[in-house]
Amino acid sequence: MCHRCPGCRGHFQLKSCGQTNTNQVNPAPIKDQRQFYRDVPELLDYLVKGHSRSGSDAKAFIEATKTEALGLLESELNRLVDSAPPSYKERVGTEFQGFTHLFKRFLDESGPSLQWDNIEKLPPDAVRDYNSLPTPTADVLQQMLSKLVVVKLNGGLGTSMGCYGPKSVITVRNDLTFLDLTVQQIEHLNSTYNVNVPLVLMNSFNTNADTDQVVRKYKNLNVDIHTFNQSCYPRISKDSLMPIAKICDVDKHPDAWYPPGHGDFYESFYNSGLLSKFVKEGRDYCFISNIDNLGATVDINILNLLMNSSEKGHEFVMEVTDKTRADVKGGTLIQYENRLRLLEIAQVPKEHVEDFKSVKTFKFFNTNNLWVKLPAIERILSENALQLEIIINGKTLNNGLNVIQLETAVGAAMKCFRGAVGVNVPRARFLPVKKTSDLLLVMSNIYSLKKGSLVMSPQRMFPTTPLVKLGDNHFSKVKEFLGRFANIPDLIELDHLTVSGDVTFGRGVSLRGTVIIIANHGDRIDIPSGAILENKIVSGNMRILDH
Repeated sequence: MCHRCPGCRGHFQLKSCGQTNTNQVNPAPIKDQRQFYRDVPELLDYLVKGHSRSGSDAKAFIEATKTEALGLLESELNRLVDSAPPSYKERVGTEFQGFTHLFKRFLDESGPSLQWDNIEKLPPDAVRDYNSLPTPTADVLQQMLSKLVVVKLNGGLGTSMGCYGPKSVITVRNDLTFLDLTVQQIEHLNSTYNVNVPLVLMNSFNTNADTDQVVRKYKNLNVDIHTFNQSCYPRISKDSLMPIAKICDVDKHPDAWYPPGHGDFYESFYNSGLLSKFVKEGRDYCFISNIDNLGATVDINILNLLMNSSEKGHEFVMEVTDKTRADVKGGTLIQYENRLRLLEIAQVPKEHVEDFKSVKTFKFFNTNNLWVKLPAIERILSENALQLEIIINGKTLNNGLNVIQLETAVGAAMKCFRGAVGVNVPRARFLPVKKTSDLLLVMSNIYSLKKGSLVMSPQRMFPTTPLVKLGDNHFSKVKEFLGRFANIPDLIELDHLTVSGDVTFGRGVSLRGTVIIIANHGDRIDIPSGAILENKIVSGNMRILDH
């Protein structure tokens, strides 16, 4: 279905809205394919760095090479469409049209996406203090929640933690998974306030089938669950800028395809039909977050800011929190060209990376908890005004092939919405589980579980969580990690923990202050049951020293 001009996004390459044809493109003529491949390194250098050979022929060379790149890509995509099963050709064509649009922008928008010296100081009202937000009265809660949709980004696998299938089905607490906890939260919300807040899962081709199997177990609960898939794009070779896929079959050649980042949410959500459905139902806002962020629960104070305050008109709210030295790579908020926008480390020129990491210069970082007005998404897509910065993600496959993924970030859309604002939230709203070191914290007595939400223990003297570093060689996979703890230690008074090497923990261990445990290669350290380690260094020969 066409939904905007120019660049209509229905069948693969439609010449104008309302026109249908055979999913084919008319690629630009290729003069010399072998010469094009020889020119690719120089073209790629220009696209990434924004400069090329000197001399009067530079511009003509680059433009000609770009034209050939686009023509070759369209030919390759046509070939892939032809190889798709008939029942999938229309969807494949639609997604490839999106990829072609992204690739063309990649060719056209060379060099850095911003000029570092043009970054402006954040205006005083750009970021609200969460503590200044009023709590809504009970009589408006039902009305507010009836206009909300909760979206969880569920496209990631658990492979980095040694698990198969979607990351959302990893057990994190009391035999409950990320998805179990999310459903519990929404069910509690619906039952408490007599509302029907729907839960929407954005899957990828990696997680869709398994997720659909899992959500069946929730069918008798008081929560409506909807799923849709984000796009599936072809990885392109770094050497040729062409798709590495030979046929359009993701199952047979999964390494040839990728989900293009969570910035794909807006168009995939639209294409699924769910955006239109919720707008027609009178729902105003969606709350978007990563499913592995256990602190990302529905917050009525932020919802009240959007719906009932004197500041109505915020179409986009980004939750940020204070940056620490552990968060220096996280995206931050900046003012640029009189707009509030997200700055990711991938967009920062190399000579300014250390400036970007400065806690003093950039005080906040993006939690990826976002509140977005649903009708505004429709408007922006209809106006073809969604232009997200392209993230060039290079990878090396198991066979040694160097590939490029063109991705976008969901928070980068902030600059496209009216009245965008940040809210500086407590750290408790950012509790992602990316590694087993995070898993150790959420499984510990630092938190208790209440209606699907993790609540920090009142016994913890500080509102921040401990800094935990577990060695990759022995702790990175969930199964091995669990095998190294007879039970999870008492961490209530822990500030910092570093564990490296072959280390195991007995029952009832208590870790306090700063604890460093290092087993040298070939050594093993078994922390005995009942041990209390406070400000200690444990070395490879089991000596225990004061820290």
